[in-house]
Amino acid sequence: MDCLIFLLKDNIGRTMKCFLLTCLFFMIPVLGSADELSNLLGELKTAAATTETLSSPFVQEKYLDIFDEKLLSQGQFVYRKPDQLRWELLSPVASGFILQGDKGERWNSLSHERESFSVKNDPVMGMIARQLLAWAQVDLDWLQQRYRMELVTSEPVILKLYPLDPGEAGFIHHLQVRFSPDNSHVTEVLMVEQGGDSTLIRFTAVKINATLPPNAFQVPNF
Repeated sequence: MDCLIFLLKDNIGRTMKCFLLTCLFFMIPVLGSADELSNLLGELKTAAATTETLSSPFVQEKYLDIFDEKLLSQGQFVYRKPDQLRWELLSPVASGFILQGDKGERWNSLSHERESFSVKNDPVMGMIARQLLAWAQVDLDWLQQRYRMELVTSEPVILKLYPLDPGEAGFIHHLQVRFSPDNSHVTEVLMVEQGGDSTLIRFTAVKINATLPPNAFQVPNF
């Protein structure tokens, strides 16, 4: 019996030591994360300051909590400084929008609809466009006003963002953003919703400061 009690105490002691060591392991990066995050954000701003144009294919993976399979779509993203955007889904259904300043136009090839909009009069499109501009420009000042940021890793830089706006927080649990090794652009954006659904967007073959085609910000014919 005494031997059993000794073994139990020994196991409990080892468990407590492991627990304390684990806590210390996770506490260490938190203590230094504020300065590290600040320095990395400065590096991201510096790297993005020279970007005049961005273009990239992307793959969007939608995970629905009620389904086992993911929903895949592919598209194209184009940006020209300071405020021109093209966000276009190419499959399974071609649709998208272009933005030039505060005016834009969206389309859907399935319904053959085209519609003009203003970011001032269409809050939903305005927020979508502002989010995309923020990632294209790496507008960290704007993002810090809307999100609480945590540094997940520094090589590569991965940030986790928690919405500060109650309305957005009621829908989105957090965003996780991954940057390229040279910190020049975003390579992945993961959006995790409160209900468990998530959307992952991967940007591939990113071209920076390349010459854009003349029709980059024109609605396609369909």
